[in-house]
Amino acid sequence: MAPNGRRKSVSGSVMKPPPPPKLAKESLHRTLSDLSLDFKREEEKGLVTISEVEKAKCECCGMKEECTVEYIEKVREKYLGKWICGLCSEAVKEEREKREDNGLEGALKEHMCACLKFNKLGREYPALFQAEAMRDMLRRRRRGQSISPKTTTKPAISRTSSCIPAINRDLN
Repeated sequence: MAPNGRRKSVSGSVMKPPPPPKLAKESLHRTLSDLSLDFKREEEKGLVTISEVEKAKCECCGMKEECTVEYIEKVREKYLGKWICGLCSEAVKEEREKREDNGLEGALKEHMCACLKFNKLGREYPALFQAEAMRDMLRRRRRGQSISPKTTTKPAISRTSSCIPAINRDLN
């Protein structure tokens, strides 16, 4: 066989392969009509048309997502007319579970304040944001310690005044 895939005859001339069979036009029309019939049947079944998507901006963190109009309305109904992304909605759920007395409105307000604080300080000055977070953590820890009852144990050795004046008096 020759490198181009054609057979080489003994005498050195190249033989061409036979051309592919031609399709009849009737079979093509029949196939086309079958497809169009299938599409008409699917339309009769009442398939849902794809609704258009819009970009919605989260009112907490500012992230944008592409969502359908129905989904945007559903989220707004759930979160007091505000559209929030999936990540923020999970944070609001956790905040709501953590502080049951706040309710949805309080949890949403708390999370929005945290996001606003992060967007103002955290994005531009990450080191300052981290330092402020550590300060808040220490404040919470101190508050937790001041509320707990203190144990009244006296140290083993206690001094009320310095003993140096007494030593100086004895030496003189």
